[in-house]
Amino acid sequence: MSGSDVGLLREAIADFTVDAVHGVLGDEAWRALARSETVPGLRVTADGSRLSTLIRLFQLQSVVPRESAESAFGPAWEAARSLGLVEVDGDDARARLDLRPYGDESHDWWVVCDLTPGLDGRENPRDPLYVLGISEASSSLAQLTVRPEVGRALDLGTGCGVQALHLAGHSREVVATDVNPRAVQLASLTAALNGLDVDVRDGSLFEPVAGERFDLIATNPPFVVSPPDGDRLVYRETGFDGDDVVRRIVTQAHDHLTDGGWCQLLAAWIHREGEPWQERLASWIEPTGLDAWVVQRERVDLPEYAEMWLADAGLRHAPGHVERYDRWLSWFAEQGTEAMGFGWITLRKAERAVPQVRIEEWTTPVAQPVGADFLAWAGRTDALDAGDLLGRCWRLASDVVQETLGPVGAADPAVIRVQRTEGLRPSRQVDTVEAGFLSACDGDLTAGQILDALAQLLDQDPALLRGRYGPVVADLVADGFLVP
Repeated sequence: MSGSDVGLLREAIADFTVDAVHGVLGDEAWRALARSETVPGLRVTADGSRLSTLIRLFQLQSVVPRESAESAFGPAWEAARSLGLVEVDGDDARARLDLRPYGDESHDWWVVCDLTPGLDGRENPRDPLYVLGISEASSSLAQLTVRPEVGRALDLGTGCGVQALHLAGHSREVVATDVNPRAVQLASLTAALNGLDVDVRDGSLFEPVAGERFDLIATNPPFVVSPPDGDRLVYRETGFDGDDVVRRIVTQAHDHLTDGGWCQLLAAWIHREGEPWQERLASWIEPTGLDAWVVQRERVDLPEYAEMWLADAGLRHAPGHVERYDRWLSWFAEQGTEAMGFGWITLRKAERAVPQVRIEEWTTPVAQPVGADFLAWAGRTDALDAGDLLGRCWRLASDVVQETLGPVGAADPAVIRVQRTEGLRPSRQVDTVEAGFLSACDGDLTAGQILDALAQLLDQDPALLRGRYGPVVADLVADGFLVP
């Protein structure tokens, strides 16, 4: 990979951004492309302009005249060819790799990956070393990841390098690893094209970083659980048994984290017959001594799970589909698997005497990005660990709203509910004491003083009120309704 070629290419595509592509496609063609349909996009990119040509080459994977492709890249044409992005066939040019604009609120990036399969209903089995591009999973992990300024960060299982791009924005040093040598190659090109210094290494899990520690580890490992026979796609499946790849990362993370360091996974886990999934994950987490917050976002039944991943591999309409589908379900039955869970695992090396471990199902809508809520969770767990919650002053979180329900014209509401509008958006039904307590939390009085005042107002015993509502205060702190 020539540095001069990369530099020429970067200059040539400087205006090939997410906003520019959307501006050319418009809303309808943009949404159609998200559904893997290219016809609306082809209709609005027929003008032969430079941006239209790039969109046709990469987003729409259409053959374009060689002359148009040369003009679109300008001085970077030979660089685009030497870097393997495009190939020529007579008077035609086509993409060999996907050059995909990507960005967030403050960055415009480009990601290099393999071409998107399945456009316009074309289903083709993928190469085992296929390198996935920007996906719902990679976006979800980016939104989950905490973003404090850190020294060293690790993108474990980098794929095309999406997480490394985000990590580079708040980390002095970024290391990215992948067991797929093709992913290592494309992630290196992604980093170089964006002018970033990312140390990309080849190897499985923590092997390439043996003996090293990081302030933040972000990983979307190949967590698909499938029968061990047949072809496997490296980006989604491993040679480990079941969900053992997730267990290995969870149990080994402690040795690769600095004090106060974070490890966050987008993961899947097995629901085994006769064993609550919470207990199964707790058996991995509790021996590590790490704080943990596990959120199961979805429970998927096995037929749906098999259909989803067979379709993902381009095998939905391939010969032998029925037999392959039946094999998946038979294998799950042999393993005692009853369902699959998807979700988020956040680990923090707090080094406290009694780690804070929270494992729960949370299927309601959240307000993305949720990373800030997980970062705030560290402060909440530290506050809970410090104890004496009633002796401290608290403030109502800025995103808390209240809803009351009751018969029309009633003097008092039948139901009072409070909800946070950011992060995981927790909500809880409260009684009049809790509602009054929350409304008085402005940081001036301690929680105990507020409860004592409410006891006097309601003509109740202060000690009894403290005893009853002390645990409630802990719950309100744990869910972020109250902040120090």
